[in-house]
Amino acid sequence: MPLHLIAVALWAALHGIAVIRVLLNGDITPSGRIAWLMLIIIAPFVGVAAYFMFGEPWMARRFRRAADLIERQLANVALTEDETAGRKSVPERFRPAFAACEHLSGCPTASGNSARLTMDSNAAIDDMVADFDAARDTIHISFYIWLTDTNGLKVVEALKRAAARGVICRVGVDALGSRALIASDYWRAMKDAGIRLCISLKPSLPLLVGSANRPDLRNHRKIVVVDNAITYCGSQNCADPEFRIKPKFAPWVDILIRYEGPVVRQNQRVFASTWLIEYGEDLSELLDDAPEAADAPGFPAIAFGTGPLSPRGAMSDVFVAVLGSALREAVISTPYFVPDPSLLASILSCARRGVKTTLILPARNDSRAISSISSAYFEQLLAAGVELHLFQGGLLHAKTLVVDKSLALVGSANMDFRSLYLNFENNILFYAPDMAAQVRARQDSYLARSIPVSRAEVEARPAIRVAYDNLLTTIGPVF
Repeated sequence: MPLHLIAVALWAALHGIAVIRVLLNGDITPSGRIAWLMLIIIAPFVGVAAYFMFGEPWMARRFRRAADLIERQLANVALTEDETAGRKSVPERFRPAFAACEHLSGCPTASGNSARLTMDSNAAIDDMVADFDAARDTIHISFYIWLTDTNGLKVVEALKRAAARGVICRVGVDALGSRALIASDYWRAMKDAGIRLCISLKPSLPLLVGSANRPDLRNHRKIVVVDNAITYCGSQNCADPEFRIKPKFAPWVDILIRYEGPVVRQNQRVFASTWLIEYGEDLSELLDDAPEAADAPGFPAIAFGTGPLSPRGAMSDVFVAVLGSALREAVISTPYFVPDPSLLASILSCARRGVKTTLILPARNDSRAISSISSAYFEQLLAAGVELHLFQGGLLHAKTLVVDKSLALVGSANMDFRSLYLNFENNILFYAPDMAAQVRARQDSYLARSIPVSRAEVEARPAIRVAYDNLLTTIGPVF
């Protein structure tokens, strides 16, 4: 048979296999399935190649086996908290949201926590450094992006000082997001100082079937745990707000909360699971240690992680559960808005049932595609009664959801398909009217620097822009 016919036959077979795999793939949503089929049919060469690389959340068999083993191992770690006491201290309408998080965490909602909202990005780093300088036993860090700028180097030096005092420092960073640090002399200096370093989701060639992870999977978590007694959680990477790798969008406006109490050990568990998988060191002894009680009686909270090994749509389920508990108001800030159908329906339903629903997005986004996809939803959001605001003071990177000024969800997860289905994320949900009011006040500061979007503006968009934005929504699950 002529070579060109063999090539055509092979290509037809690959094309057919790609279509069949899309139809059989149980890990994507119906909208995702449609998006991939459209791409494969309209642009077959690009679509087939893209699907085999990015269409399925495949992970190395070694990674999956280790994750399964670790989940069983951590499930046996003793938990001193009463399994129902924390949730019982929450008003009944909020309990389903905590139950959803408990399912993902493997831990019960824990009472007795305290927290402090850091002033801004620079103050957050200064607070961390002060805690590192006071550390006695351990410092654990996981960042998606860690730059070699002023704030990034402050943390490097603080870790070196801690290691010199005998504090065990463990650092995990994402292979892509922190590639500049990994390639720098500062990374080698930390290693020489005795700091235990781990590069998360390192790229590898699939020389054997199942030996590599999907190349665009990212560890998007932001976790800091000090002495098993203090933890930080929020949207902030280890970098200056000027964010010099993308300066034209600066400043990046983030939020970070410092916690004490039992929720610290839960965040430690999120860190420990990934650390054991990728570094191979078991931290179960730290999880066995009883958490130190907070000074005040404290509030109920739960820390949890999500990722490609979580139940499908797990992060979306949490957002939906939190929104479903709202009676009076729900305020959302997120830099990337590409909701899946259930999350979009929940936001629309929230507004339609009379809850004052506010969505704050950055006016300028570092992803043009995501900006266009977000814009495509503006008309139906406004029609449902959602108050839509575009932040003018830089790139609003804070991921916050506050319901009725009493329940708050803050962490690393965006309202886009990557956070909902692909990336490793971490978040903390808490019921604390005083603390939630502080986060809500921070949201008001975002609103003060935002401009409202009107239906007239949206309806006046050129038809070609509307068509382009709507077209991108059909392939939104691909992003």
